[in-house]
Amino acid sequence: MTTGPGTGPAPAGWRPALSPAVSLRHDRVRDADLLLLPERVVVLRGSAAKILRLCDGDRDLDAIVAELRSRFPGAPVAEDVPAFLDRMRGEGWVR
Repeated sequence: MTTGPGTGPAPAGWRPALSPAVSLRHDRVRDADLLLLPERVVVLRGSAAKILRLCDGDRDLDAIVAELRSRFPGAPVAEDVPAFLDRMRGEGWVR
C-alpha cells in the first residue's frame, strides 16, 4: 500500500481510474500528452501517460504494475508506479 500527503493508504484492491472531470489527450501540435482538468491543463512527461492510460477502473494496482513491468523490464515500476499514482490520487486527478 502507498501513502501520500493527505491521502492515507491506497485501499486494498484499488482500481485506479481518472476522476470524472479529468481526461487524457494527446496534442499532435505539441506532440505532448495532456491531462485536461477544469480550468487547467497539465503537460505529462516521461511515462506518465503510459501509466495513466492503464488506469481504466478495471485493472487493480498490481495488474498495472505487472503490465508495465512486462513492457519495461528492469525499470523500477514496482516502486515508482504506486508512488506516482498516489500523487495523482492526492491531487484528485485519479480516484
